[in-house]
Amino acid sequence: MPGVNADSQRVVQGRTPLPRPRCAPEGRPRPEGGTRAVLGRLVVPGAVLAAVAGAFAYVGAVDPNQPGHYPACPLLRCTGLYCPGCGGLRSAHAFVHGDLLTALRDNAPAVAGYLAFAVLWALWAVRSIRGRPLRIEPRPVHLWTLGILFAAFAVVRNLPFGGWLHP
Repeated sequence: MPGVNADSQRVVQGRTPLPRPRCAPEGRPRPEGGTRAVLGRLVVPGAVLAAVAGAFAYVGAVDPNQPGHYPACPLLRCTGLYCPGCGGLRSAHAFVHGDLLTALRDNAPAVAGYLAFAVLWALWAVRSIRGRPLRIEPRPVHLWTLGILFAAFAVVRNLPFGGWLHP
């Protein structure tokens, strides 16, 4: 019919028009679904958080300073050298018990990793709630910088003047 739009043609044919999508204040479409859909998007971040919390709870309950609970570092056992991860369990144990200075003394990069995980997990959860993926695309310079920092930490903690970095 001339002069009649598509919505009115649907009504004429006995169909109701489809609702127009509503937009969020900034013009972004709202996430699909209600509470169930949001909870569904939080399953994976929630499972990761539960696994990490469980691991921290175990390390907090079972003291790594007592021998026999955890295996020794293979590099330390075979060569006597501390790897960048040596002291990580002791650091996690101290962190769980709120002793931040001991955690930093046992393994400072591990504490930085715990804090980085917390920030990234929070970003992941917020983006999941909004229905958007979390994309972390570090540039090569960032990866090289992290690698060099970990290598320097491993070397310095094994030199005579780096004794303060021993776990």
